[in-house]
Amino acid sequence: MTNTQALRAGVVGLGMIGGGVAVSLARSGRVPVVYDIRPDASDNLDGVSAPLASPADVAKNSDVVMVAVVNAAQARTVIAGDGGLLSGAHPGLTIVLQSTVALPVVHELAELCAKQEVGFLDCGVTPGDKAAEHGMVAIIGGEQPVVDHARPVLDDWAKKVVHCGPLGAGMATKIARNVVTYGTWRTVTEAAALAAAAEVEPARLAEVIDTADPDGRTLLQLLRMRAIDGTLPETVARQIEPLMTKDLDAARDLAATLGVDTPLVDVTRAQAEHTLGLDAAPTPSAADEDSLQRGLAMMDKVYGSGFSATMPEQLDPYTDETVQHLFGDIWNRPDLSVRDRRLLVMGATAAIGRADLMQIQVQGALANQELTINQLNEAVLHLAFYVGWGNATSAHRGISAAIAAHNADAQSTPAQSTAKESR
Repeated sequence: MTNTQALRAGVVGLGMIGGGVAVSLARSGRVPVVYDIRPDASDNLDGVSAPLASPADVAKNSDVVMVAVVNAAQARTVIAGDGGLLSGAHPGLTIVLQSTVALPVVHELAELCAKQEVGFLDCGVTPGDKAAEHGMVAIIGGEQPVVDHARPVLDDWAKKVVHCGPLGAGMATKIARNVVTYGTWRTVTEAAALAAAAEVEPARLAEVIDTADPDGRTLLQLLRMRAIDGTLPETVARQIEPLMTKDLDAARDLAATLGVDTPLVDVTRAQAEHTLGLDAAPTPSAADEDSLQRGLAMMDKVYGSGFSATMPEQLDPYTDETVQHLFGDIWNRPDLSVRDRRLLVMGATAAIGRADLMQIQVQGALANQELTINQLNEAVLHLAFYVGWGNATSAHRGISAAIAAHNADAQSTPAQSTAKESR
């Protein structure tokens, strides 16, 4: 059995991450041999000796070598090029690739290492600015015996080592983690723009988020609620879905009112059911049993709560197909929200000049707070240039009737109206 304290460490590439790893190793007492194309790269790295002449020299004097270069081309060069690690490798050497590269490159380099009996691990790292403080997480992919062999060295520079799975799993986890990071940045950008348009300072938005969720648990809440197979329990998803869609619809309405472009909000709303795992096609038997109920429930979503109660108990073939297929299947498909589909229907309705059908759609839009009165009036003008003034006049008549009914209803129930306005 190898004496873990006797394992020799090497580092190739002394940038922020590689240099930090070398410093952490030196502080732990496992002083590494290093290489960098810059002869003076270690001058300001506490406890780290001067670079050797080549990666091959590092391999000859190491048992575990961390490679922290910028890209795949550099990784190929320092591992398999002239004077690379493999040219100086000995059986039992382990190479730990810390560079973020594509998975095919990971497997390519692993195969080259295997031919020379050299172990290989892919290792994403984060956060890079904590490398010199023993503060990074090592995100490992590779075979368990290879991980076990390298573990003492990994522990000397990483605050936590997470073995994610087979070769490539570390890189995939790091890439997925980056998606969360940059996706969140885009989310924050849209949220901040929306708040700023409403005359809210960015600092106030940050204050609310920091105070309400100081540990950032909300970000990964959905992930943590998933079962071991990665699926979200349907009962949980069904509880979340109406709140999620309501809040996203409110965000879209606010964005439209303030003239703020929020494409991520639109995509998130369109993909809400997919996000929660509620868009999977039911089995045929379940579809037969549930299509009517799904259709009636969707009609309530489209036209307002209680609309389905106006349907007769015995449906004629045409109405039955409308409920089960049009609303049970088509309106329930993913990728378009109820609001998206309503706008399409309103456009088609305007084109055939049906004021009565337009009134029904607009009543539903107002009931669901999908469109404001100003937006509806603007829509009529916009449609006029596409469907003709005559058809737009019919559309205007239907929209005006729906608005009048909506206003009359609001005046008859002032308490409800006030409650809606306060939300």
